[in-house]
Amino acid sequence: MKGRIVIGSRKSKLALLQTQEGVDALSAAYPHLSFEVVKVKTEGDRDRKTSLRVLGGRGVFVKELEEALLRRDIDIAVHSLKDMPTDIPDGLKLAAVTKRLDPRDVLVSNGGDGLSKLASGSRIGTGSQRRSVQLLSQRRDIVVTDMRGNIDTRLRKCSNGEVDGIVMAAAALKRMNLEDRITEHLSTDVFVPAVGQGALGIEIRAEDGAIDELVAVLNHESSWREITAERAFLKALGGGCREPIAALAVVKGTSLHIRGMVANPATGEVKYSDVEGDSSQAEQMGVRLARRIMASGADRLIGRNE
Repeated sequence: MKGRIVIGSRKSKLALLQTQEGVDALSAAYPHLSFEVVKVKTEGDRDRKTSLRVLGGRGVFVKELEEALLRRDIDIAVHSLKDMPTDIPDGLKLAAVTKRLDPRDVLVSNGGDGLSKLASGSRIGTGSQRRSVQLLSQRRDIVVTDMRGNIDTRLRKCSNGEVDGIVMAAAALKRMNLEDRITEHLSTDVFVPAVGQGALGIEIRAEDGAIDELVAVLNHESSWREITAERAFLKALGGGCREPIAALAVVKGTSLHIRGMVANPATGEVKYSDVEGDSSQAEQMGVRLARRIMASGADRLIGRNE
């Protein structure tokens, strides 16, 4: 194997912190190799004003990194797994999933009040349609405001009163050492996270056996199974549809429990469903959950009838 391995990362502070986690682990495992981080600007980074709903959401933080892999400009791409579409381009593969951090959503409020205590009419910022629907399912009397920007920008908008609160990923604040800003961890019974939230995905060229073997040290088996179930659920539901779809799988011992959510943002209707089984059957369980939630009426919410 060549002595220098090139790792691609988005340019944001959070993305670089995430990538550095992988670099540190690889450097510890392979002290004889050198690792270089190359910053890649994605569509989602270039356009920070347009709503993710308009940009298309999934894939806008990934495509340019995948193109760099295919051009052989980089050997490894590190992604927030929640940004990765379920369909991976030909010639590439998801090779490892890092140990997942807290997958929950959190509320940061500028007055220190939890969701149930916020005053009627409070403005809550989020760029996620999933979070918008979940917020309004609990508090029809608040106003959800579309918000883009990096972590620091969103926190600043909250602090200066542009909004009364924001909903973010717990893992992002943890990685940036900003956990003290968290007002409330939101229950995953209602606030089912985005598929893959809290974990990092390590993507490589499919035929690159040496790099595949190299990044195996980054893979966390329980997190891999959780992500496998969640992504199978999303893919079985069409994956690319615009309606909010969420899932959270949790492995305990040899058991895996996965909870899924499908919602219609126009009507605010939300459907939840759960399955539990052997964690070695993670992919099959994700598909089973998709069939169960569709049978419960979710097909109407995403415009499909099977």
